[in-house]
Amino acid sequence: MEKRLAILGGEPVRGDKPWPAWPVFDESDASAVADAVRSGAWWRVEGTRVAGFERALADYCGAEYCLAVNSGTVALELAIQAAGVQPGDEIIVPPYTFMATASAVVRSNCVPVFADIDPDTYNLSAESAEAAVSDRTRGLIPVHLGGQPVDMDAFYRLAELEKLWIIEDAAHAHGAEWRGRRCGSLGHAGCLSFQASKNLTCGEGGAVLTSSEALYKTAFSLHHCGRGEEGPWYGHIRTGTNARMTELEAALLLSQLPRLEEQSALRDRNGRYLNDALGAIDGIEPLRRDVGETRHGYHLYIFRFRPAEPYGVSRDLFCRAVSAEGVPCSGGYAEPLYRQPMFELMDFGPYDGWRRRRPDLSYADVHCPNCEAACAEAVWLSQSMLLGDEGDMDDVVRAVAEVMGNLGQLRGADIE
Repeated sequence: MEKRLAILGGEPVRGDKPWPAWPVFDESDASAVADAVRSGAWWRVEGTRVAGFERALADYCGAEYCLAVNSGTVALELAIQAAGVQPGDEIIVPPYTFMATASAVVRSNCVPVFADIDPDTYNLSAESAEAAVSDRTRGLIPVHLGGQPVDMDAFYRLAELEKLWIIEDAAHAHGAEWRGRRCGSLGHAGCLSFQASKNLTCGEGGAVLTSSEALYKTAFSLHHCGRGEEGPWYGHIRTGTNARMTELEAALLLSQLPRLEEQSALRDRNGRYLNDALGAIDGIEPLRRDVGETRHGYHLYIFRFRPAEPYGVSRDLFCRAVSAEGVPCSGGYAEPLYRQPMFELMDFGPYDGWRRRRPDLSYADVHCPNCEAACAEAVWLSQSMLLGDEGDMDDVVRAVAEVMGNLGQLRGADIE
């Protein structure tokens, strides 16, 4: 007998069984923050916890230096500016990513140039990036989307050929590895986020990782109100900002960091399991894992909805049907970044002084077909779901299989 889908009133595959909670914490985390509060040293200038976290994260990722800051977005801005950009410099970015990857370029008075993604990994395509290089190009910001490491070998070749720097957007890639090296330590700089949804979190926060002493020192000055290494407290050698991380945030991150390795291994194991199981369902295509990847960070588990017989069912309706079965999922980014109003209207506020040199610049004709396809067919599962056990992963597979096997029920269905 055909099962009635839960979205149409049937019994959900998973019922009301909860998924692993996020964030993961215990009394040790509360004690770590309470100890920081009791110390009375709440900012890095008087405390030791921010510096301690920076050293621990640098060691974990394999970088010489780490600068802890107040968000992943600001980390990108500081890394770009510390790389020595000039107004109007072009920086190549993917269009399938969070806005911060591109807005950090704009807020550094530079020009984001969108290159298409690889249709099998959703990461920035090195071939497309190479085609986008001009005599104004100064850098590349590949994003390890969802925790999937970028093909760094291809980007190293491109960066060397064109004399470009690479800043990794590793906001999704805590614990991910490319050829045994941790993401964040692979480029001239790498930027992480510790926002609430991220695999390592303190609610908000970020970090710049680098093995360049010069880049680190410049970024430190930029985040510390433009102060120099020496000189008076009220001496400022460059235009900076206050992007310092607090001691309370660092205390929580220091407490959370020891869990990251075990959690990363579990996500990677569950991701591989889902790839095998979901890949066997007609019309479902997990993203490819590259040969150079030794660990996927799985901030997101992403697969593609590509039914042979669509029955007029959109990806978004498919996601609603799977979610109704007890497996929450979403379609992720609904449109490429170049279709965001900021780029369509060219509304860059005070960050557009360079446009006098580029009156012809427009994003209206930008077209990245692989990205546009991803916006219509991608399905996302959150990283916390991959902290479940094999039974939880089997529920994901059963829910997806149930909906795929009964897509015809959704044809013309009147669903609010």
